[in-house]
Amino acid sequence: MPVKEGDYVEVDYTGTLKDGSIFDSSIEEKAKEGDVYDPDRDYEPLGFTVGDGNLIKGFEDGVKGMEVGEKKEVEIPPEEAYGTSGDHPLAGKTLIFEIEVKKKE
Repeated sequence: MPVKEGDYVEVDYTGTLKDGSIFDSSIEEKAKEGDVYDPDRDYEPLGFTVGDGNLIKGFEDGVKGMEVGEKKEVEIPPEEAYGTSGDHPLAGKTLIFEIEVKKKE
């Protein structure tokens, strides 16, 4: 059954910018590849409830309709990410996420 609002999901993801540079990943190998590896971080799927507002809107919307085991690339404009301007280092940037749904409850 597809992911819908209110479902708890766990996803693996890698976030890149339009130039292909990796800025974040839940996958250790990808983080090392993109030179964003943090030895103090646990690299494991990200768990969240869809629609709870704890993640950027574009990411949550991108997961809706996916099935467990499905992989998808989602392009998120600044308006659905960190805004068109501001102090966040990713403000004003289009984000591209490769997402794989690992679990759904």
